Amino acid sequence: MLRRVWKPVAATVVVGTPAYLYYQSYSRAPSTFEVSVKVRGPSGKSEMANRTFSLLPMKELEARIRQNAISETYVRPDGFTWKYTTANLSSNDPIEDAFANEVVGRDDSDPSAPGDYLFFAVMDGHGGFETSRLLSRVLIKGVALELTNLLNDPRAVPQSGLLDRVRSLLWRLPAPIVKAPLDADPRRVSQAIEQAFTKLDTELLNTPLRILANSINQEGWKTKKLPDLSQHPLALQSMLPAISGSCALMAIFDTAHRDLYVACTGDSRAVAGVWESSPDGKGQWRIEVLSEDQTGRNPSELARIRSEHPKEEEGYVIREGRILGGLEPSRAFGDARYKWPRPVQETLNEVFMVGNGMPMRNPPPLFKTPPYVTARPVVTHRKMTLPSPSGSEPSEKATRFLVLATDGLWDQLSNEEVVSLVGGHLSGLKGTVPKSELPNIVLTTSGSAGVDGKNHKNLNKEEGSWAFTDDNLSAHLIRNAFGGGDQLAFRRILSIPAPHSRRYRDDVTVTVVCWEDGNEAQAKIVTEKLKSKL
Repeated sequence: MLRRVWKPVAATVVVGTPAYLYYQSYSRAPSTFEVSVKVRGPSGKSEMANRTFSLLPMKELEARIRQNAISETYVRPDGFTWKYTTANLSSNDPIEDAFANEVVGRDDSDPSAPGDYLFFAVMDGHGGFETSRLLSRVLIKGVALELTNLLNDPRAVPQSGLLDRVRSLLWRLPAPIVKAPLDADPRRVSQAIEQAFTKLDTELLNTPLRILANSINQEGWKTKKLPDLSQHPLALQSMLPAISGSCALMAIFDTAHRDLYVACTGDSRAVAGVWESSPDGKGQWRIEVLSEDQTGRNPSELARIRSEHPKEEEGYVIREGRILGGLEPSRAFGDARYKWPRPVQETLNEVFMVGNGMPMRNPPPLFKTPPYVTARPVVTHRKMTLPSPSGSEPSEKATRFLVLATDGLWDQLSNEEVVSLVGGHLSGLKGTVPKSELPNIVLTTSGSAGVDGKNHKNLNKEEGSWAFTDDNLSAHLIRNAFGGGDQLAFRRILSIPAPHSRRYRDDVTVTVVCWEDGNEAQAKIVTEKLKSKL
């Protein structure tokens, strides 16, 4: 049985800066800047045009990054201390990302007690915020329910039948084999997580159909006349989460069994930093990517999707890395345009959406054999080593931190940069550090590389500097994705207003979880903060 210990807290957003915004020189600080944006031309068609915007003050933009930033430390009854930070920043208005965090403690009656389940999740919405916000309220609960069912499964407890008792009277039997709890089996737990994700998505897609079926009377079934349910109290509440979409990335820490699970639906990414000692005493961070970007650019996703559709669709089911040339993530919640059969889309659009003046977009032109998108996650399992409650170090290598972020962060920062930035922060770096110097200060090595399924355009170059000025790790990553120590670049990219900003940066949500203090290597270089010329 699981009991809730505390409620969700917050999330983080990060975005990046196009290269051309970085390297322009100015003899004095400008008050405005010009960028190319998409506008509607005289013919009614979209076209590109230059627009001038005001350069917002540094203090205002820093306040925007920090306004939703949260840092929490939790000391659990078993002696473990957990720290996490989270923050968010919007590009869309309103933001389409969401997050959820929760700790669930094991009851004393649980055979695996003491211990906790710690849940951390980020949701990357698209086509609206409705799906991601709903997931932030119910996804962790759905996974926790499946894990509770696993705990309560009668197969988890060995049974002693009458025949066994009779045999024990006749001859000595070997000691019975005690079965481990089912929640100690990574395969079963992974299946339970998958089931929770897919059940929830099925519910999202079926709810409008259920409302329609319950609203048709006997005469309506005979005449096959569709009712107008546009003003039904659940019309938009049920339809919008189904037709908008969201990726979801969840990390689950099971402290009782020392298990870490990462479930990924979509193209958000989880990257861990694993501290390794070295003979010279310097140590290094091993980069472990715990998820794969699920887009058409991922070879395994491309093969999977092609295998699920007729041979004649092979040439276009993925076009330019996107599903039918449209949706980038190949797995997502909602996105009913890629899942409902065409007649279902037409019916539900007429019943619920037309009367609200919000008709659904037509399915893609090449739409033939749905579904093309699934919410089934890929679940990765890792064993964790944790310090003992007395504070002694584990003898094995220990995972020290995990970064969960929506794709806006990974569009702008590489795995190596993120691990170096977090590792340097935990080591106590302050001020600004040249980008070319950080690899010499914070040593990293590659472990699991994952699969990069993004079409990168604006990854940071070696020029410029990183800024170590934010106490909150998530805000720290945001700042450095936007320009780091280059305040002019930072101000320019964050001063672009919605909706034009979406061309240059995405909504981003970042959560960083640490379960070690992380100051194994003391920083040797602390630079002074450069005075701004702006």
